[in-house]
Amino acid sequence: MYRAVLLDAYGTLVHDDDAWVADVASLVADLAGVNSDAVAREWSARIWSMADTAHGHGFRSLADLNVSSLTETAAHFGVRVDARQLCRRQTELGSRPPLFADSLPFLAAVNMPVCVVSDADRDRLQAVLDHHGITVDSLVTSEDARAYKPRPEPFRLALQRLGLAATDVIHIGDSPASDIAGASRLRIDTAFVRRDDRRLPAHLTATYTIDTLTALLPMLA
Repeated sequence: MYRAVLLDAYGTLVHDDDAWVADVASLVADLAGVNSDAVAREWSARIWSMADTAHGHGFRSLADLNVSSLTETAAHFGVRVDARQLCRRQTELGSRPPLFADSLPFLAAVNMPVCVVSDADRDRLQAVLDHHGITVDSLVTSEDARAYKPRPEPFRLALQRLGLAATDVIHIGDSPASDIAGASRLRIDTAFVRRDDRRLPAHLTATYTIDTLTALLPMLA
């Protein structure tokens, strides 16, 4: 049925940078005298709002968006931080996020080309894959596509590099908006990975909903 797999990276193949985000949010929260969850929510809203407009000639790297959105978030709560230094620390730690337990077994068993499609800076994501000894057939980052998911550019570039049509592939990811909604708009079949018991909102439907990557293998056979 399928001829290739498109695969999200952070939150699907490797863990997100939740620990670093929580540490920085707590630092800002302590300075501002507010709840760290409120800081994390504000920061997330700001960075993805920026990403929505960062495409084409207006593209900005994720590293740049991290600095800008953190600076704005701190200012929103009435404090100042050295966002560039804090984000540099994240870059230093970011090449070693742990793999999910099902990632290597899935990659070893899947019998078709795999293209990682990620909202990440290329050097950083390549360092992650190298650290874990992972080789895939193709790699598309937001830097390559000059756009972030759920925009169509990353998915279209992946299809172009594979030489396949939307009906030939399935996209696997953990983000309802970036992965499931983004791929579905191009009529790409989707598999939603329920990491941390995450659920799809009522208005979204995935082709498959799975708890582990390896649970999808029978559908790819």
